[in-house]
Amino acid sequence: MGNEFGHPEWLDFPRKGNNESYHYARRQFNLTDDHLLRYRFLNAFDRDMNKLEERFGWLASPPAFVSEKHESNKVIAFERAGLVFIFNFHPYQSYVDYRVGVETPGKYKILLDSDASEYGGHQRLDHSTEYFSEEYPHNYRHNSLMVYIPSRVAIVLQNMDILN
Repeated sequence: MGNEFGHPEWLDFPRKGNNESYHYARRQFNLTDDHLLRYRFLNAFDRDMNKLEERFGWLASPPAFVSEKHESNKVIAFERAGLVFIFNFHPYQSYVDYRVGVETPGKYKILLDSDASEYGGHQRLDHSTEYFSEEYPHNYRHNSLMVYIPSRVAIVLQNMDILN
C-alpha cells in the first residue's frame, strides 16, 4: 500500500490478480525533476523524514505515548524516541497556544515542519522559536508546553536539553 502515492498514474506490481504483469509496475522518479509539478516537495519531505529516522531511530523505538487524539480539533500528539510529534489535520483551523503534554521537561525546538518552504508549505512557523515546558500536567504527562500548530501541518519537536 502507498506505492502509488505521489504518482500521476495508477501503479500495480506483479501479482496473481494481474497475471504477474510488469506492465503497470513503473515508478516515475523523473517527476521530481519537473519544476512545473509539486512532486519535488514530497520527495524533499520524504528525504528529510528518512534522515530524521536515521538520526533518532523512531521507527524501531518502543511504542509511542499518544497524549492527544482530539476528534473535533483534529490534533494528534505523541512522544517517541525522545521526540514530540504534533499533527493538525483540521482543514482550516489553526491553534495558537495549543497545550501538548510532554513527559520530559526542557526547551524544545522544531526539527521538522511540513509547512516549511522546502516542502511547498506556507512557512507559518518560525524555526527559531523555543518552546519551554511547564510543570503543568496535561493528558497524563507530567509537563506540558504551548505550541502554535497551523492547519494541515505536522511538526516534530526535540528537547534541546537532551541532545542526540
